[in-house]
Amino acid sequence: MLTLLLIIIYLAFISLGLPDSILGSAWPAMQTDLSVGLSSAGIIFMIISGGTIISSLLSGKLIKHFGTGKVTFISVTMTALALFGFSVSNSFIWLCLMAIPLGLGGGSVDAALNNFVALHYKSKHMSWLHCFWGIGATLGPVIMSLYISKNNQWKKGYFTIFIIQICLVVVLFITLSLWNKIEIKCDKTDENEKSNDNISALKLPGVKLALVSFVFYCATESTAGLWGSSYLVNYKGLSAGEAARWISLFYAGITLGRLLSGFLTMKFNNRKLIRLGQVLCIIGAISLLLPLPIYFSMIGLILLGLGCAPIYPCMLHETPKRFGKSASQSIMGLQMGFAYMGSMFMPPLLGFIAYKSSIAIFPYFLLCCILIMLMGSEKINRFISKPKLYKY
Repeated sequence: MLTLLLIIIYLAFISLGLPDSILGSAWPAMQTDLSVGLSSAGIIFMIISGGTIISSLLSGKLIKHFGTGKVTFISVTMTALALFGFSVSNSFIWLCLMAIPLGLGGGSVDAALNNFVALHYKSKHMSWLHCFWGIGATLGPVIMSLYISKNNQWKKGYFTIFIIQICLVVVLFITLSLWNKIEIKCDKTDENEKSNDNISALKLPGVKLALVSFVFYCATESTAGLWGSSYLVNYKGLSAGEAARWISLFYAGITLGRLLSGFLTMKFNNRKLIRLGQVLCIIGAISLLLPLPIYFSMIGLILLGLGCAPIYPCMLHETPKRFGKSASQSIMGLQMGFAYMGSMFMPPLLGFIAYKSSIAIFPYFLLCCILIMLMGSEKINRFISKPKLYKY
């Protein structure tokens, strides 16, 4: 039964990945049709991230009241409806309105599924779970590029992804009873565990350091995904269609990297894989900023994706080990919320800086985020080695 549920969770993570990557790849075409500035994508992205932050922070209460299955079903349904709204949009204001349910749909399900896998499955499954997110995130720009190449038909790209989401909604609806059975069984197993609320969880030693790491990881990933295509078009001179295909390499790197890191977790611990990923991200950012032939930018995007691959799932899987099972759901929600704060504020900040200067700042901005994440990660590694962290 747990195996079947894991397959369903994998499918759900494809649905999470699909909409996450398409705004950045479609924006050069959308910007022209809507007659708005380059930095306007940052506003939409902020609204999406704001909704995700709210639903992530409320995830503990929502899951306790409705259950993981219903929260997942409702969230994916909201995402599908929002994508349909994008596909019929003729104005920037309408996109902003549709960004609200798109963001709210992602937060709770993300925290719920990540915590369930962290509690009940091995580290390799967490990496493979996010590999499936990468499949969705990779398919998004590929699908969008096919339609953009045909007279900038980005609306049809959004509609196609809406159809895929609806199919996943049907699967989740059919399997709702399975979720209920699993949750009842898990509740009986963990009935002696007393859960922590957000305030209590935040006071646990080491949590604040973990939140810093999540902020700057998501800042790195989301900035690369949102502005990478614009950087390639406006600075490197590629067409919008070519740039959309190239940015898919970033998400392909994440997908392939998470597939490989699932096997690597059998030999290396999470901490070593996180450090390896951060080093690859640094090399990728340097490849983008150096005045090298254009194909080095492709290599840089792939290295960035490969570097991002193990960081997020390995940090998530460490949560119950670091802070205890009773606190893990609340801390997972906090981590998701703060991670999306990085997604909410950092890419728009780059958009503002680029508007005032040049999109050429993109790889330098990425490198700063990566280095801050690295410093925060190494600090928490030293901190959690102290025995006091394991006294719950």
